[in-house]
Amino acid sequence: SAAAFAPATQSSTSTALNMERRDVFGSIGVAAAGLAFAPALALADGSTSKTTVQRSRGIYGDRIASLAGAVAKGDFAAVSEEKNAFILFNSGAYIGAKNKPKKAIAIEGTNAIFAAIRSQDKAALKSAYDSYIKANDIT
Repeated sequence: SAAAFAPATQSSTSTALNMERRDVFGSIGVAAAGLAFAPALALADGSTSKTTVQRSRGIYGDRIASLAGAVAKGDFAAVSEEKNAFILFNSGAYIGAKNKPKKAIAIEGTNAIFAAIRSQDKAALKSAYDSYIKANDIT
């Protein structure tokens, strides 16, 4: 049991890399190729069809149109609860670079609606909502 109290002998281990340069650069090349294609995989949705746009306009446009009564009453909470409908409408109804100006106008309209909600201004809410409905052809 004297060995338990004896100082431990430390042996130094050498860490030598036993890989050839060709293997190392091959591994780096594979990793770089994998990283190069990773962003493409994240954007591989491809959902830019007319059907997708119509579906977005139908689903979220209907939710926004159904807020007319709440806007007329000045029910800020009801409009605020449907914030996601505005966001999803803006992103789904105006897909692609050619629709960027229309999307920017829709986002400005959304911002105006929620600025009116923050300031608790019923007249500004009604005006911004009516403008948004007209600008985005929501029926």
